[in-house]
Amino acid sequence: MTETLYLAEQLIARASVTPLDGGCQELIAKRLTACGFVCESIVSGPDDFRVTNLWAKRAVAPVDIAQAATNSIASTKPAKTLVFAGHTDVVPTGPLDQWTSPPFTPSHRDGKLYGRGAADMKTSLAAFVVAVEEFIAAHPQPQLNIGFLLTSDEEGPANDGTVVVCNTLKARGEVLDYCIVGEPTSVERTGDMIKNGRRGTMSGKLTVKGVQGHIAYPHMARNPIHLVAPALAELVGVQWDDGNAFFPPTTWQVSNIHGGTGASNVIPGDVVIDFNFRFSTESTPESLQSRLTKVLQKHGLEFDLAWTIGGLPFLTTPGPLVDAVREAILAETGVQTQLSTTGGTSDGRFIAQICPQVIEFGPPNATIHKINEHVAVSDIEPLKNIYRRVLENLNQQASA
Repeated sequence: MTETLYLAEQLIARASVTPLDGGCQELIAKRLTACGFVCESIVSGPDDFRVTNLWAKRAVAPVDIAQAATNSIASTKPAKTLVFAGHTDVVPTGPLDQWTSPPFTPSHRDGKLYGRGAADMKTSLAAFVVAVEEFIAAHPQPQLNIGFLLTSDEEGPANDGTVVVCNTLKARGEVLDYCIVGEPTSVERTGDMIKNGRRGTMSGKLTVKGVQGHIAYPHMARNPIHLVAPALAELVGVQWDDGNAFFPPTTWQVSNIHGGTGASNVIPGDVVIDFNFRFSTESTPESLQSRLTKVLQKHGLEFDLAWTIGGLPFLTTPGPLVDAVREAILAETGVQTQLSTTGGTSDGRFIAQICPQVIEFGPPNATIHKINEHVAVSDIEPLKNIYRRVLENLNQQASA
């Protein structure tokens, strides 16, 4: 059994449904401390939803001023920082009787490792740790600061997880240069796809007001569903933007409509409509809010509208980090990886606010959140090796 597989099994065996960590971060911190990391636990959230976060950093050894004076000026440049980010929490198991083996008992069948979190994302966490251990063993004095940012609140509301750590680091003036989030981004095989950005998400709750009345006397009432229907039809047809080379066009979708008393003979007094934007870097929350509001106003509606911005879009264009990851994947697997910004949101949206280069990369995602979640054992070592190669590539850049 490889060290990566062993650690992955240890992590899977720790039941850590959001917001529980199950001791995963303590296990990881113990190994990181042995590698010279300074580890800090940051606990946040209300008593009934306590979230455990870990910030760990191994800094480059301080520069000897006298020695630096005899070298080039470049040798005194601040060291770059690469952060490995992820989450130790997992989604609920679902019906236990539908699992072939207990979800928190790591199990092997047909060359696959089964367990809740196997793909999302405890195998990535294990690969992070072992890759760093191997890298430091080979490069005891690297020219690269290395950090870990882990949370037990990614699968939940995400109010007390990565965003709290990012705000803490920003307040301290901590500088992050590169970040790899270990989300399962691959499709058919490890390395065939990485996420170099994500769309933003913004939801709205629209309440359109009418006048309740008897359905037989519509002239004595104002049906809010009828009133809003033409506006909805117009909004469905709006081209919000054209996207760009990295993002598809912004989309707007209605998710829920609630109106009426439940009786068939009552015109409702209001209707509540939930909707969501998934938006590219070509649009801003302000521009989308303004355009939608103008449509509602044009139709003469009386309404209330509450907005929730779940995350801003981010994009890492090809450069040092993307190139280092691409080269590592190609060297390890022979695969030319595909850059993508598709899918939902991730904690990358928070990290991108304090780190200029963020990518997501991990194993195939076909079974995430499903019954019998698993990862192919044959994918585990290549994943670890790719992370280690990225470290080596960035360290080589820093030493140049």
